[in-house]
Amino acid sequence: MIMIKIKELEFMKIKKLEKEYPFILSFFENNKLDIEGYGEFTLEEYLKHFTPEDKEEWAVDTEKIKLDLETYLNQMIEFLGLKKDTIDSITIVSGKDKYGNLENFNELTIYKSEIVAIVGATGSGKSRLLADIEWTANKDTPTQRRILINGKVPDPSFRFSTSNKLVAQLSQNMNFVMDLTVKEFLELHAQSRMIDEEEGVIEKIIEAANELAGEKFDLDTQITGLSGGQSRALMIADTAILSTSPIVLIDEIENAGIDRKRALNLLVNEEKIVLMATHDPTLALMADKRIVIKNGGIYKIINTDREEKIILKKLEKMDAIINTMRADLRKGKIVNYSPFS
Repeated sequence: MIMIKIKELEFMKIKKLEKEYPFILSFFENNKLDIEGYGEFTLEEYLKHFTPEDKEEWAVDTEKIKLDLETYLNQMIEFLGLKKDTIDSITIVSGKDKYGNLENFNELTIYKSEIVAIVGATGSGKSRLLADIEWTANKDTPTQRRILINGKVPDPSFRFSTSNKLVAQLSQNMNFVMDLTVKEFLELHAQSRMIDEEEGVIEKIIEAANELAGEKFDLDTQITGLSGGQSRALMIADTAILSTSPIVLIDEIENAGIDRKRALNLLVNEEKIVLMATHDPTLALMADKRIVIKNGGIYKIINTDREEKIILKKLEKMDAIINTMRADLRKGKIVNYSPFS
């Protein structure tokens, strides 16, 4: 995390500080510092305008104000997940399986905009791999793996941050319990990120979600009334566009009732590293590579080659046939044709 130093702020104008850090207004208000009319002043000029009498009457300690402001801004930036160092890659350094055997690789580096499928039997250790990545393991988990960020051991404080989540996880079941409309839900998330052009971002999310969902919905729909596929579509779009987490794990997207290929393309276009636990051969071959998990360890890493991509095209044609038939059945049509003739 890049830390802001007070020396970087002293010669910035108040109005520029307000624009870059809107939450700074709460700091001034809580400290009973009236900045109205001082927008063109630098922070240093503003603090110097207090006379000795003002300082005595209002107990103004300008040096303490500077230190407190530095602390406040860095805490808010960490809490909101703003101004993080760019994560271009993660590297998994090998460890051991549950029997103590060394894993069958040395290290694997995954770059942003890459899709990696995680395959293996139920209980084989897929969740353990995710946990190692999420907590940037450093030989202190049962697998003894190490996780590097941009090729380096991350700062220890990174591991225990409650706001800078490395992984955004989308589970199979997306059940909402809040009594909100889709618009209200997205507004809460957008406001928590203090983003600019909130309305435009919300429109972008709902548009993307409707491209993924089988049945469209609008901003006035209650989130508790969304179907499973609509909920998953909304959360994938929200994660791609608003989430600051650089890595996204999707658990069995094939069961989501959404356009799987569009979902993956959306996430990749937003420069996320996508890890996808799946049993679907089409999805597995869409990935750039797949990690095979066995006995709690990484058993094999396979790069998707040209021959598999040719097979993928055939699988996608079969998918298109099945999707067309599914749509016809939903519309009440009689299937009186052979899709394979």
